[in-house]
Amino acid sequence: MQLNTVTASFGRFISEMKPQHLSPVTLHRSKRMVLDSIGVGLVGSTTDVFELALQHCQHVYAPDDISSVYGRKGTRLSPTLAAFVNGVATHSMDFDDTWHPATHPSGAVLPAVLALADMMPAHRKLSGLDLLLAFNIGIEIQGQLMRFSNKAHDIPKRFHPPSVVGTLGSAAACARLLSLDPSQCSHALAIAASLAGAPMANAATQSKPLHVGNASRLGLEAALLASRGLKASHVVLDAVTGVAGLSAFYEDYLPQPLHPPGDGGHMFLLEEQDVAFKRFPAHLGMHWVADAAASVHKVLVGVGPGSVSPGEVKDILLRVPRSKYIDRPLPASEHEARHSFQFNACSALLDGEVTAGSFAPAAMSRPDLLALLSRVRVEHPHDNPANFSLMYGEVRVVLNGGDVVTGRCDTFYGHWRNPLTSESLRRKFRHNAGAVLPPERVEELMEVVEELDRAGDCRALLSQLQ
Repeated sequence: MQLNTVTASFGRFISEMKPQHLSPVTLHRSKRMVLDSIGVGLVGSTTDVFELALQHCQHVYAPDDISSVYGRKGTRLSPTLAAFVNGVATHSMDFDDTWHPATHPSGAVLPAVLALADMMPAHRKLSGLDLLLAFNIGIEIQGQLMRFSNKAHDIPKRFHPPSVVGTLGSAAACARLLSLDPSQCSHALAIAASLAGAPMANAATQSKPLHVGNASRLGLEAALLASRGLKASHVVLDAVTGVAGLSAFYEDYLPQPLHPPGDGGHMFLLEEQDVAFKRFPAHLGMHWVADAAASVHKVLVGVGPGSVSPGEVKDILLRVPRSKYIDRPLPASEHEARHSFQFNACSALLDGEVTAGSFAPAAMSRPDLLALLSRVRVEHPHDNPANFSLMYGEVRVVLNGGDVVTGRCDTFYGHWRNPLTSESLRRKFRHNAGAVLPPERVEELMEVVEELDRAGDCRALLSQLQ
């Protein structure tokens, strides 16, 4: 392994980071991510796509009862398959966190490190801090890689980012948990690069959650293969003319070495750039139009319960960024609805909010909702880029009498500029985890996550997930 490459610098970083390099801010934010990711994974274990993935793993592969499966007491799979199905669960409702540049960081990493922790022999006790360090390294690697490309800051068009950087983040986290040396860590990243990538054409389908499941699974496999001595390119993260590594995914890829911490430590990207937590299960872009439409609903209906009558509405104009895969005038499935500016704006306009129930078949087929959808037009202003840090959502409703009501959202509640309070995040977790766990277990699990950095054995967390 050449020692002066970008790839080698990443390997050294992964291998040499220590728990003391995690600042209080990084620990606090990463525990919030762990809590939210487990919650959306538990509620995701109730979905059809999770059930399909679990049945596939149980029926096609030989039993290997090692690692826990979210929300299924007594069900265990091999570590890589558990990482896969738990990753699918996490993204099955598009309810997981989103970072900037745009990716879903936690779902690709947490299922892998949890599955690997289940695999560790009894004498190899992992602390909660060991788990958090590996998780944060997996998040950090994703963020560092995406900052090598300006285009990565925008809502994606070509490939789904978790399927690329998420796979390498999973490999990095697992390599750290396995205590691989710097050379093995570099090879784990390079192996993961050969297992990465998924097209955006599968967004808004049942296959999109597979992107996150595969990122988690294949990153773990890459680390395990590296631990057995498998080697790969020593320049996969470098910019080498005529031989594409990660630059195959990013045309404007300009990598820089990642320096291991010195005496002054290392500031994780999570400390300077928080994640967004979603209040309802849909693509992040939907939260801007939903909040804008909800403000119009409030003007038309008032603060009490009630709904907007489609008979009062002549025209609905959405002013949103140009992004083909979330511009869906008449979504035909729950997955398309989760990726439709039009659907989420009309649901919030009609009901005052968007919730998990908004995507149920009965809610999607309501005549009042369909009537509103038929009146929607979309504009893409030049000052509204497809970028989660810069975009806005505006909803303009013209009533039959000629009155015009406009709502605009520049920063929704849950965005990194306006983060969920601890109480809001815990309320979301209670609702999600409560779909499969009794209330007392939900409260216990929240406390285990809160104390994770002080836990001498991370098995206290693992035992709570079924």
